Amino acid sequence: MQPILIQEVMKTLPHRFPFLLVDRVLNVENGEVHAIKNVSVNEPFFTGHFPGEPVMPGVLIVEALAQASFFCMHEALEPGTIGYLAGVDGARFKRKVVPGDTLHLHAKLEFMRRGLGKTTCRAEVDGQVAAEATILFAVGKG
Repeated sequence: MQPILIQEVMKTLPHRFPFLLVDRVLNVENGEVHAIKNVSVNEPFFTGHFPGEPVMPGVLIVEALAQASFFCMHEALEPGTIGYLAGVDGARFKRKVVPGDTLHLHAKLEFMRRGLGKTTCRAEVDGQVAAEATILFAVGKG
């Protein structure tokens, strides 16, 4: 498949700056997604997290994984459909994410039933796992 570029990402996700955390979707196949977030020193959260040692907050890494998860069903969703975060299980953080990193977001759809779904996710930088989590979400109309 061709990558899903930012223009199409913005048509799919309702999020906007500073909360749009998927820059490109590299691959969607059989309910699995590989997307990226380019982490820039200009991100607004770096001014306070932490001065002198900028580190991407774990909660935003989880949010990036949740946004990437939405693309597991990209082709099956009606326009205007929104995914709402319903839960996070087993979140673990194993490596700092800092300016200049490319965060590779991997999500695999485990199930989707009656508007509720579950994905297993991991975020990697340079082939090293930065975070892992199971994401639960509800799908509805925006």
